[in-house]
Amino acid sequence: MGTYSPKASEITRAWHVIDAEGMVLGRLCTEAARLLRGKHKPIFAPHIDTGDHVIVVNADKVVLTSGKADREMVYRYSGYPGGMKSESYQQLLNRQPAEALRLSIGGMLPKGPLGRQMLTKLKVYAGPDHPHTAQQPTPVVLKKAAAR
Repeated sequence: MGTYSPKASEITRAWHVIDAEGMVLGRLCTEAARLLRGKHKPIFAPHIDTGDHVIVVNADKVVLTSGKADREMVYRYSGYPGGMKSESYQQLLNRQPAEALRLSIGGMLPKGPLGRQMLTKLKVYAGPDHPHTAQQPTPVVLKKAAAR
C-alpha cells in the first residue's frame, strides 16, 4: 500500500477564532500552529497544506509567565554589519501585539514556501473585533492555555 496523499479537491478549510485574552503565549501559539498546519485532520500530510484558517483576537491581552516578557528577546537582522536589532517581548507586545503572535506562531510552522503559505491563513487582531464574520468562524476553547 502506498503513501496516502490528499488531493486538492478533498481539502476543506474551516475558519476558527481564538480569543487570546488571558492566554499564555506559547500554549496559544502551539494550538494555532496545529490548526494552521492541519494536524488535527485525518487527511494530514506533511508535504501539503491541509490546514484551516485561524483568527486570533485580543492579541494585546496575551500573557507571558515567570518574567519571560522582560527576559526573552526578539531579534531582527537586516543582513548588514551591525544590523541586528533586539527588543524584549514586553516592548514588542506594547508596540505591535499582533506581530508578536505572528512571529511566535510562524516559528512553529515549517520553514520554506510551505510554511509561508500556511502563515497567510493566520489573521491576528489586537482588539476584540475582526472583519471575518461572513466566514462564520467557530470559536476554539483552549482550557490548557489559560493563565492560572
